[in-house]
Parts: sequence; structure tokens; C-alpha cells
Amino acid sequence: MNASPVWRRCGLLAVWMSSLLTGCALIHHDGAPHAPIAPEQNEVANDIHLPPGGWPAARWWTRYGDAQLDAFIEQALAAAPTMVIARTRVAQAKSDVELVRTGSSLQVVALALLNQQHVSAHGFLGPFAQDVPAEGLTGPWYTEGIVGLGASLNIDIWGKQRAQIAASVGVSNARLAEMSAVELEISTDVAQLYYGIQTTYQLIELLNESRAVAAFAVQAHEARAARGLESRTELEAAHAQELAIERQIVTAQNQVRQLRESLRALAGATPDGLHDIEPVALPPAQAALPATLSYELLARRPDLQSMRWYVQSSFDRIDAAKAAFYPSFDIKAFFGFDALHLRDLFMHSSQQINLIPGLYLPIFDGGRLNANLSGAREGSNLLIEQYNQAVLNAVRDVAQTGSRLQALDSEAALQQRRIASVAFVRDSVEAHYRRGLTSQLAAFEARQPVIAEQVALLTLSGQMLSQEIALTKALGGGYRADPPVELKPR
Repeated sequence: MNASPVWRRCGLLAVWMSSLLTGCALIHHDGAPHAPIAPEQNEVANDIHLPPGGWPAARWWTRYGDAQLDAFIEQALAAAPTMVIARTRVAQAKSDVELVRTGSSLQVVALALLNQQHVSAHGFLGPFAQDVPAEGLTGPWYTEGIVGLGASLNIDIWGKQRAQIAASVGVSNARLAEMSAVELEISTDVAQLYYGIQTTYQLIELLNESRAVAAFAVQAHEARAARGLESRTELEAAHAQELAIERQIVTAQNQVRQLRESLRALAGATPDGLHDIEPVALPPAQAALPATLSYELLARRPDLQSMRWYVQSSFDRIDAAKAAFYPSFDIKAFFGFDALHLRDLFMHSSQQINLIPGLYLPIFDGGRLNANLSGAREGSNLLIEQYNQAVLNAVRDVAQTGSRLQALDSEAALQQRRIASVAFVRDSVEAHYRRGLTSQLAAFEARQPVIAEQVALLTLSGQMLSQEIALTKALGGGYRADPPVELKPR
């Protein structure tokens, strides 16, 4: 039995489609993806012994119980220019996602066209250039009108649009993680500056005590020199020491102003928009390390999660680049009115319907698709290596900061013992003065070494607090990716 004409045409169409598919552009070479770093490399050395503890809390700065610090950080997170930039980048990425997503949706437009044209007597529409009203020819001038609705729909057979949407979503998620990283950067910077100011306040207080001792020494030597009991050498030496302490105070006061200006710039405040900073005692050290880092560190660091999302997005871009080698299919449609004479535009006979399925197959593209795929692959591998290095840097930050804290803690313990020894000498000299065995000047001057050692301990305490904040930053500052991105190169 002979095949029907319909089945014969379907068979010819199938053969034609097969020939097109076999003739499409080919993927000549696609390199292997680079491997992400193994979680086993996310551990610090065993010789760092900090107290065991959990991960930082989301609002980690509140553990210090300082209302001033809380207010400054909240102000900076609300108004800092870098935060405004980060929020804008997030909003822009979300808009990009919506823009890409619309590419796979049904598009419908209303259109109206008025086309006044002169028909060539020697062209394809030559007969319409004649003026024969009886035959409907009123050439050579015509005013064509088109009114209707047009629609188009891309059929995403091979997942190119889906991959592009996934890539845009990955970038949007990366921007969200970047915003968390900016929040962490701002909060830790504010805390560093704030406690730098508080440390300098305490330094000025100790220097004022030292200046009082130096001023008493100058008066004592001046009185003795006036009575001829000693030369002016001792007086000038005491005066030089007093001036040196004055210079240290001026330097410290200038440092407070500089730190305050840095804090104001970070918070995006006006010259009068930053509250006065009242002196408070430095909080005790609370540094601790989680029992293990491993994969948890990757989920706790917003900068690492941002990079992981960028890498994930690059995988989707590779999928989209591969899908571009395959045929694409779309459907276009039109319904409306089309007439060469405006008076006939809305007549029933002027109705027009178009339904146009389209198949687009890349065959010869001069290597464009392969170059696009190669660029996507190499870009992805570059991001993977950057991510691997960032992970190693994150582990290094935790290890180095923990090591510094451990060393500073030992130094502080030794310094406290040193202060106790120097204070014993001071107390002994003051006891001799009370018994009349030594001068008041000697009793006062015995205070200077104690103050100097207290300054050294204050410096160590400020450094410990700074490193503790740095450790909080290195541990992610309470950020938590839920669920963390899992990299699966393809």
C-alpha cells in the first residue's frame, strides 16, 4: 500500500531535520574543569591553642556590652556609602535576573504602522503603479495601514535560556553574599577604630599621670638648683623628660582626632553627625576558636560564599554556551488588519493571521561558538583558582590571627608579672619616704617605671582586642550560608 501524501511529507521533514542536526556546528574542544579545593585543607595548625568556643554570633559586637559601639555600628551599617553601593549592586543583579527570565516568556506587542509609498512601475509590484480605479489600482502612491497584535515565544528545548537564568541567579546570590561581606567589613572596621580611640583615651590618662610626676620633678630640681644644692643639669634633664611626655600627649590627642575622622568617614556622617565618644574601660579578651573549621568555614565566610556563587554561575554559563551549538526553535504570530487603502483597513476582508514556527541551526559560524565556549570554560577555571586561593587565604587569616592572639596573651601575662615587680619597688621607695629614709622626689620618680610598664600593658591589651576583632572577621562574623553552595564542576 502506498503511503499517504501526509505521511510522505512527514518522512521527508524527518529526513531533512536529521540532515540539519548532523550538519550543525560542532564542539571542537572543551577543556576539563579545574578542581575546587578539598575541605581537608581548611584546618589550622595544631600548635595554636586558644580556648575552644563556637562561631561568632550574628550581632557579634553586642557581646562587649557597649551601647556606644552598638550605636556607631548601626549608624555605619545604615548610612555608609559602601553599604549603599552594595545594596544597589544587589538590586541591579535582581533586575538582571528578571531581564534574562523574560527572554523565555511569551512576548506580546500591539503595533500600528502607517506606510505611504510610491510603487515602482518596473518592480515586483509594477501592476500596482497603474491608475485603473475599476480594477482597484490607484497607483503609483499608496498609504498602507497595519494594526494588530504580534506575539513571539522561544521554545527552550536544550536549556540555553534556563542556564542563562541560573547564571543570573548565581550572580544575584553572589551579590547578596558580597553585601554581607561589606557589612562584616564595616562592623569590624568600626569596632577597630572605636577601641583604638578608647585605648588612646587610656593612654592619655596614663601620660597625664606621668606628666604630673615629671612636673613635680621639675619643681623639686628647680628649688634645689635655686638653693645651690645641685647644678642645672638635673633640672634640664627633668624638664626634657616633661617635654617628651607633653609631646606624647599631643601625639595621642592627634591620634584620637584622626581615628574619629576615620570613624566619621566610615559611617558616612556629617562633621556634626557623630556623637561624642565617652571613655570606657577596655573589655576583657574573649577570643576563642571553633573545635573544627573544615567545610564549616566555607559556609561561614560571606566572601567565600560570594566567590562560590560566581563559580556556580560560571558553570551555568558553560551550559548555555554548549546549548548554543544546538538548534533553537521559536514561534511568531500576528493577528490584525492590513490594507493598501486606509478606508479598507478595518474591513473583514483585510484581516490577516500569521503563524510562523522558526528553526535556527548554526552550521558555519567562523568559530564564534567554540570561542564563546572556550572563553566561558577558561573564565570558570580562573574563578575556581581564585576561589581556591581565597580559601587558603581565609585559613591563613584564622591561623595567623590565632597565633598572634596566643603570643599576645603570653606577653600580657609576662607584662603583668613585670608590673607587679616594678610596683613592688615603687611601694618600697614610698614606704622609705613615709619613714623619712628617702626624699619625696625619689618616691614620686619611682612611679614613672610603673606607669611606663602600664603603658606597655595597655598597648598589649589594645593589640589583643584588635586581633580578637580580626579573628571574628576571619571566622565570618556570624554569617551563615543556608544551605551552603556545593561546587560540582561540569
